[in-house]
Amino acid sequence: MLLPFTDVWCQKKRKASTARAQTTTAQPQDEVSKLRDEYVKSTQEYKDAVKKAEAKRDQAQKLLADGLMSKRDVEQTEIAVSNAGLKVSEVQQQIKTADTQIAEALIEVEGEKQMAKLGPARRGSLIRTTSFIRYNGAGAWSLAQAGKIEMFFQQTFKRPLPIAVFGQGAIHNQWRLDHHNAMDISLNPDDAEGQTLINFLQSNGIPFSAFRGAIPGVATGPHIHIGMPSHRY
Repeated sequence: MLLPFTDVWCQKKRKASTARAQTTTAQPQDEVSKLRDEYVKSTQEYKDAVKKAEAKRDQAQKLLADGLMSKRDVEQTEIAVSNAGLKVSEVQQQIKTADTQIAEALIEVEGEKQMAKLGPARRGSLIRTTSFIRYNGAGAWSLAQAGKIEMFFQQTFKRPLPIAVFGQGAIHNQWRLDHHNAMDISLNPDDAEGQTLINFLQSNGIPFSAFRGAIPGVATGPHIHIGMPSHRY
């Protein structure tokens, strides 16, 4: 039995919409997996560097025992081992925070698109939507003011401000997002801590964007971006 043309067209449209939705859902997860794979690869490269540095150190210690190398040169090989080990630890920490940073960057990219549709925001304006809150700030802002925000949060909640990204991160460089004068805080803007921080920022004229959304396939997403929105460059 042949379907009317309109029914066929509707079915095709529904299939196309479903395919787009699946692609949209898969993209963030693909980004997360891709970046994590890069971190894992870097970790292995640094581990290989540690092994080579340790081999050189062991050889240097033998040469020192035989009087064929100075103590200073041996110390240099020990420093090389220590530095290589620090690189491994650094990348392993990046793996742990990769999901959070990617989710927050993706949320900001989508948020920027929505903000652009609203047009230019005047100084001191506050915009609330179902997905984000944006306060344009009433004065000048720079990351040099971060200390007073950290102090306020520490004194209020007796724990450090949960900063996910401070300034320009590797993910922002990769996606060409200008995040030099901003920091991301891993707090849900609808929770008590998030609400308290938002009120403090607004009362001090500090610009922020608070994102409620989450990205499908990614561990987290809701956060408070302190500073002006991150524009693509």
